[in-house]
Amino acid sequence: MERRVICIFGKEKHCDMKLSAQIAKHFREVHVGGNWTSVNLKQTLEGISWQQATTQVHGLNSIATLVFHMNYYTGMLINVLEGQPLDGHDSLSFNLPPISSDDDWKKLVDKTFTESEKLAGLLELLPDDGWDKVFVKEKYGNYYRNIHGIIEHTHYHLGQITLIKKILLGKEVQAGFT
Repeated sequence: MERRVICIFGKEKHCDMKLSAQIAKHFREVHVGGNWTSVNLKQTLEGISWQQATTQVHGLNSIATLVFHMNYYTGMLINVLEGQPLDGHDSLSFNLPPISSDDDWKKLVDKTFTESEKLAGLLELLPDDGWDKVFVKEKYGNYYRNIHGIIEHTHYHLGQITLIKKILLGKEVQAGFT
């Protein structure tokens, strides 16, 4: 049985979209735009030099480290969806290779967006009746939990990157809505 997104009012743009396609769309949007938060990784990273990307402020991780960290989990999920074993460790997810030039920074950013699009494409191929299936091992829960966890994780670190960028650019960080 194919599940579809329920369209209460019948006017939504993506009413006929399968669940897998809707989740892939949600993953894409946090990376390249169109999500309801109006913040995405692509626009947030625009204009950040490699020096800014590698600068630590207030003891926080650098922007480059956070980009690497977010994409680490994207890469692990790609491997699983391509039939490879889950081979990753949280302790390695912050092991950013040295960034010492604009080219190094550009390669990291390009890799992040290439792999995010690859993962979105793989998500679209998932059968809608598989979201409640065990993800690799029982202890990890199901596919839905893990994939949405990666989306939530990306939003979380995107918020950090946004604040760090404001600090680096000397902009006032305000609490509340913008």
